[in-house]
Amino acid sequence: MDNTGTPHDSVVTSYAKAPTSTITVEGVTYAYRELGPKGGIPVVFFVHLAATLDNWDPRIIDPIAKNGHVITFDQPGVGASTGQVPDNIEAMADDAYTFIKALGFDRIDVFSFSLGGMIAQDLTLKHPDLIRKLVLTGTGPRGGKDMDKVVGTTYRDILRATLTRSDPKEFLFFNRNTTGKPAAKAFIKRLQERTADRDKPISTRAFQTQLKAIQSFSRSAPSDLSTLTHPTLIANGDNDRMVPSVLSEDLHRRIKGSEMIIYPDSGHGAIFQYHAKFAPAAVEFLAN
Repeated sequence: MDNTGTPHDSVVTSYAKAPTSTITVEGVTYAYRELGPKGGIPVVFFVHLAATLDNWDPRIIDPIAKNGHVITFDQPGVGASTGQVPDNIEAMADDAYTFIKALGFDRIDVFSFSLGGMIAQDLTLKHPDLIRKLVLTGTGPRGGKDMDKVVGTTYRDILRATLTRSDPKEFLFFNRNTTGKPAAKAFIKRLQERTADRDKPISTRAFQTQLKAIQSFSRSAPSDLSTLTHPTLIANGDNDRMVPSVLSEDLHRRIKGSEMIIYPDSGHGAIFQYHAKFAPAAVEFLAN
């Protein structure tokens, strides 16, 4: 509020209330949401397998948007974005580059999770000058050992979730113990905080194509990550069943000067389980 007691042209800092916008480039319409004060380097969020705009935890987004410009988006063929999902990660990175440039940015920070982290690595390797800082969570490098098992794990847990009428993320992202189960329920509940203007769910075909791309990425020759000199924050749980936790350590070894946080008694969704600790760490890392 200003000194007359009237609100300023309000800056949206709540992800639950961030409006959905679109931009069309090269025949593809990208759906995205922006929040936080503009100016400075935006943080572009790269989301996980099968996810849309509605899959970001507001407890991660909102603290970052309090001080900076945040952009989340649907890749082509996902959610409300048009176009096709490519069957390889390199093409997904090219699409992300097209979207970022269409918005007019020459420099961004990247916040990525899972599949998003794979796309972010390829984007950063191809366009190193575009990226200032890199956050890689719940992810692994190209050619990462046992990462191709994500397909079997995913289908098994979708089946388990169906049988128990649960959200698959409760199985895929969290340990099935006394710590993990309540954390899972709380996370799923937070994803429902946005009630209006929700995104379209991903189609089965798009989801299957993403899985194929992850499988191909995991079976490819490793990228040379020693060329990455960007400040990098890596985070995961100590028991990630989707993208094995050892692959976070592999990334940390290969990206010189990177920082790493491994949270105890947690899985793929550790940053969501530990949002109260992780969000401030991410805010501090991304601060200018």
